[in-house]
Order: sequence, then C-alpha cells, then structure tokens
Amino acid sequence: MKRLGTLDASWLAVESEDTPMHVGNMLIFSLPEGAPDTFLRDMVRSMKETGEIAPPWCTKLAWSGAIGRLIAPAWIRDKNLDLDYHVRHSALPKPGGERELGVLVSRLHSNPLDFARPLWECHVIEGLENNRFALYTKMHHSMIDGISGVRLLQRVLSKDPGERGMLPPWAMRPERLKPRKSETRQSVPAIFSQALGAVKLQADMAPTLLRAGNRLMQSARHPETGLTAPFAGPVSKINHRVTGQRRFATQHYQLDRLKDLAHISKSSLNDIVLYLCGTALRRFLMEQGDLPNTALTAGIPVNIRPADDQGTGTAISFMIASLATNESDPLTRLQNIKTSTHQAKEHLQKLPKSALTQYTMLLMSPYILQLLSGLGGRMRPVFNVTISNVPGPQEPLYYEGAKLEAMYPVSLIAHGGALNITCLSYAGSLNFGFTGCRDTLPSMQKLAVYTGEALDELEKLILPPKRKPKKARASKSTKP
Repeated sequence: MKRLGTLDASWLAVESEDTPMHVGNMLIFSLPEGAPDTFLRDMVRSMKETGEIAPPWCTKLAWSGAIGRLIAPAWIRDKNLDLDYHVRHSALPKPGGERELGVLVSRLHSNPLDFARPLWECHVIEGLENNRFALYTKMHHSMIDGISGVRLLQRVLSKDPGERGMLPPWAMRPERLKPRKSETRQSVPAIFSQALGAVKLQADMAPTLLRAGNRLMQSARHPETGLTAPFAGPVSKINHRVTGQRRFATQHYQLDRLKDLAHISKSSLNDIVLYLCGTALRRFLMEQGDLPNTALTAGIPVNIRPADDQGTGTAISFMIASLATNESDPLTRLQNIKTSTHQAKEHLQKLPKSALTQYTMLLMSPYILQLLSGLGGRMRPVFNVTISNVPGPQEPLYYEGAKLEAMYPVSLIAHGGALNITCLSYAGSLNFGFTGCRDTLPSMQKLAVYTGEALDELEKLILPPKRKPKKARASKSTKP
C-alpha cells in the first residue's frame, strides 16, 4: 500500500460528477505502408495479451468510496485487472475527419473513470481520413501530471520505423533509478533522526514561505509592482460553474514560427504562447460582450521534477501571470505579458527547491478550498484560466511501424475555470489542446481559430517584410 501525497490526494478530494479530475492525450498515427486491413484489430489484440502490467497502470485505490478517498487515499495493486475493460477499440463514422474525431474524444473525455478499478482507459480509434488512426488515453490527475503523462507514453515509442513486437504503455516498467540513501534499509534510530530532520526542515522553510506569501499580498495591494497575485483577475464568462460534458478542440503550429517571434521580440516561447491565448480570449470575450476592464490572469504549471525522475504523481509548482486582455494594442499586450511572467519567474526563483511543494500548496489551497466548499464559480477566481506548455519528444516516433504525426493534450476543468489550454511540443511542432465546458462555452472552438489569426497578426507586426525578388530588366532592342 502506498499513501498519496497531499497534492495528489487533493485531485481525488475535488472529484465530482461535474468535475472529473482526469487528464488525457490524443495521439494521431499514420498507418505503415502496406498495413493489412486487420492491422489495428491485431494491434489491439496484442495489447490485451500483454504479460505483467506495470505501475502505475496496475494500481487502484484501496478504498474507492468518497469517504475512503478523502480520509485515507492510498494505492494498492489490482490483482484482477481486466484489460478488456480498460482497452477499447472504436471507429469513426465516414468520412472520419478532424471534426468527427474531436466529437468522439469530447464524449470519451466527459465520462468519469470507475473508482473501483485502476484509474485509466485507452481507446484505439480507427477510420481517420488519410489512412490514419488515433490513440486516446486518459488517467486520473492523482496518478500523473502533464510531464509524467507524456513520459509514460513516450517510453513505448521507437525512433525506428522498422521495429515490431512493441509493448503497450501499461507493460513498460518505469526506469529504475539508483536508490537514494533515504530509500535504503535503515535502523530505528536512523529513521527517528530522519523524522526530526524533516520537522526541522519544515521549521526552517516557514520564514521563506512567509516571505513568499507577503510578496503576493503586497502585489495584491500594489499592482504596479508587476507581480500578479491570486484573485487579481476579474470574473468573466470562463469563470462560472461547469457541467460534466466537455468540448475539445485542437490547433497545430510549426515551432519555428513561434521561436522566430520569441527571438525577435526578446520574449520566451511561453510568452508567445500566452500572447496567442490572451489575444484569442480577448477577441472571444469581446464577441460575447463579456470582456472585463481588468486583465485576465493565467495559472501556469511549472515542472519541478528532476530530469532523471521517471516517476508518476504530481510534481508541479505554479506561477500566475497577466494575459493583458484589457490592452487593445497588440505590442503593448505582449510587453505587459513579458513583464508579468518575468516577475512571476523571479518570485518563484527566490524559493529554495525544498520549499516548492509547500509553496504550491500555499498557492493552490484557495483553489482547492473553493472547489471543496462549493464556492468555485460563485466568487472571484484564484486565476482565470490554466495555460500549460509541456515539452514533448523532438524526434519522429513510431509504434509498430505507424508514424506518430501529432500529440494533443486533453486536460481537466473545474468550477470557476471552464477553459484549459495545454500545449505539447513534438518533432518541430507545437500542438494546442483546448478543453472546455460544453454548456458554459458553447462556441469554444473559435478560440483555436483565433490563436492562429493572432499568430498571423503578430508576424505581420514584428517580422521584417519579405523582400520580393527583383524583376529581370527587359533588354532594349536597337534598330539596325
């Protein structure tokens, strides 16, 4: 039995019929050349016939009831895991376009997971046009975050298009790391000494966390400092109550386009992502007649997992930054976003790594308490929208010879935050996944289109004009 950490357990605590707390990934593959008609049927059968199932896929909650999840959340191994339940084969109605795929994934993502079983599902979806298929997986957020979710899937993919007989994700064991001293067998006095050290560490961190909290309070009283505080954003259309049904939309850009803009504007790639999202939201809310005078704010997850950590669970901290949606001039909007993210990073960097988990709980506690108390969507939000940028694999990958064409993240939403935008890079592209409440944001798909138009506009404003090739001069003819 393995007890859950505080942040992981909080995702279980806020689970409800309207706010299922699972996240997912949608992978699009092209079938290998000469693949037989039975390729996907054979692949699914092979996936289900795998031998031992590895963590975290083989674990379930020790107590699946709401009270047990809240009081004593812990993982145990499921000795009777049913792969026929967890692995499913679906087909799109012809013609299987991006719209039909989006409709199906929206419906699959709306369904809650069964808490009496391991908290994951995998759907192989055939019939996508241009000889392609999709693989949609979802897993509870208490088991993974964005980084660990990508790594779980990436481990089974290959750089070799000729490789066959590959294992499914749930048969791959996490890479074993050398045990830390704290993980080796210890005597009772050593354990007691370690416990005292942990208490001392918490006491030592208290002043640091207090200073961090004070900086946030000061920024709330004095917005001119540039540091965006919790509850600084207004209430807008995306900050009301949500229902259980989801909409999912995607957008795909070449990474070089965004990097060029970041280089010329002396911004980070994340600044450009926030600019595109903020500009799209500004236009969307203006059309709805609901653009607040105060700038919307973004909650930005920050990975704090060590580079060699292949574990699961949640290992994130948070920044809050302005999206400058109240600014009509595009270049001023980008500059305001840059200033805000710079201040947020500087604030986070002042904290020692040992204090980041406690700081995350300090920052996320109001958000969690809003959801637990039923006040989410009924008062000013901690931040208006979650925007994540997750690094993914940068080389083309394959599964059983099928080339991975794109990876799209599918995230969660909650009361008070009816929209989540998550980006995932892959092989020179940046893929946006927009997850929203079907009822609160009925026209959410427009946001995906608007980010593309915001990108075109910014390129026209700051990129040097392309020189037109000079026309060759016609030679003058002379009369004899």
